[in-house]
Amino acid sequence: MANKDYYEILGISRQANADEIKSAYRRMAKKYHPDVYATADEKTKKDAEAKFKEVQHAYDVLTDPQKKAAYDQFGSEDGPAMGGNGGFGFNPFGGASGGGYDDFINNIFSAFTGSSGRASRRAERDGDDIEYVLNLSFKEAVFGVRDKEIVFTRVEKCPTCGGSGAKDSSSIKVCTKCGGSGVLNVQQRTPFGVMQSQRVCDECGGSGKIITEKCKDCGGKGRVKKQRSIKVNIPAGVDNGQMLTIRGEGCAAPGRGNNGNLILVLKVQKHPLFQRDGVNITFDIPITLTQAILGDVIKVPTPDGKTVDLQIPEGTQSGTLKRIKGKGVKHLRKDAYGDLFVRLVVDIPSGLTSKQKSALKDMDEILAKAKYDKIEKYNKLVKDIK
Repeated sequence: MANKDYYEILGISRQANADEIKSAYRRMAKKYHPDVYATADEKTKKDAEAKFKEVQHAYDVLTDPQKKAAYDQFGSEDGPAMGGNGGFGFNPFGGASGGGYDDFINNIFSAFTGSSGRASRRAERDGDDIEYVLNLSFKEAVFGVRDKEIVFTRVEKCPTCGGSGAKDSSSIKVCTKCGGSGVLNVQQRTPFGVMQSQRVCDECGGSGKIITEKCKDCGGKGRVKKQRSIKVNIPAGVDNGQMLTIRGEGCAAPGRGNNGNLILVLKVQKHPLFQRDGVNITFDIPITLTQAILGDVIKVPTPDGKTVDLQIPEGTQSGTLKRIKGKGVKHLRKDAYGDLFVRLVVDIPSGLTSKQKSALKDMDEILAKAKYDKIEKYNKLVKDIK
């Protein structure tokens, strides 16, 4: 990922805030998610997978204060190159390349960000999102469905201790080392003067609390895995590979942050007759040779289970496309519908009896002088070639 522009990958400016970065990531992750390309060819799948990983890496860097600061300063989340061709051949701040210099750089970053990164994220980090593949029938996707039940497993705050991880309130003590703040102020003398930074308290792990006796149900973690069942409403017009976000239904945060989100990845089953193209629906209807020649009125099925009458004009050619307005899929964001396109395919009979063949020959003699537009056009083209 070296030399990649992470801001460009997510389609954001360098001044983007945390919410904008997260929003951009979800938009790009949705665009390149592997489920969207489940039916694509192998090359397209691999390209999308590589792009998805690229988006994920960019997001990981830009949401980590230390990595982001290093990237913004040096163009790499690993900081300046050390050693090798073009790197620092030695550590100008004493000691071997690596430890001492890294500590110095980290302290500079801490001065800019106001904390060590990990400490600043400790208190407000949200819970993890959950991705859930939701199978829908073709009809459910086209018309929507209400109160569709889904069952999934998520991490929740322990009901016994309320997320504290302690047996009871008397088992929670304020950390004496950090005074309950979860961070320690550190001063270090550098060539640029005295730099002050913060680091996570090593006594309480950043929680600001010491648990003297752990909760028996969660073992002091404050969170447990639970199975959850909810009912969701799927709007009409969703399509395969799209994602719907249900806020706050993801995993509980390890601290005081909000729950993560439940992200539904929609997988729509194929229909035995209808094919979907955006908001339009297409399918083939076979007709007889007689219907094609003489015309007819036929019943056409629609996705809602009803039928509509369709006029087949005299002399209809095989492959003719007929449009039935407003019988397609509803637009997701407006009260409008796509169309139904019917392709009329002339079905040539097979396995004819001798009597049927004879009748056809008689008919062919009768129709020999009929008007055949395509045959006449073909014969003219062949003649012009000669």
